[in-house]
Amino acid sequence: MDMDEKCISLLGSISVDLNAVASTTIYTVPAGTKMVVDHLKPRELSADAGNTVLTAGQSSAKTDFVGSQTLSNLNAAGKSCKIQPVPSATPPAIVEYPAGTEFVIDVTTAAGSACTAIFDLLGKLAKA
Repeated sequence: MDMDEKCISLLGSISVDLNAVASTTIYTVPAGTKMVVDHLKPRELSADAGNTVLTAGQSSAKTDFVGSQTLSNLNAAGKSCKIQPVPSATPPAIVEYPAGTEFVIDVTTAAGSACTAIFDLLGKLAKA
């Protein structure tokens, strides 16, 4: 029994330069599976990321998981947060990403000074 198919688990983890406007691939969905993302967790923040704006989703639609997220609450090293679509009275639709899809974090506005963070991708895989 594969835990990635039975529970929400850590699927990928990567260091992201928050002071560079660029996309970083955090995970590629394996052959024969599909992925549903639960959330992203930035951690080990090296400095103030308060000016950073990012989106996340597949490499061909970088906002299909979350649109622009301003990290103004991550204004000092050692802080973290949970990034996910915001539940409401009408729940947000999420994508089932097929095999071969690259899931990316896209920094659209840089931090303004040297700053990195480890981003964990948590979700669930299922057989395609």
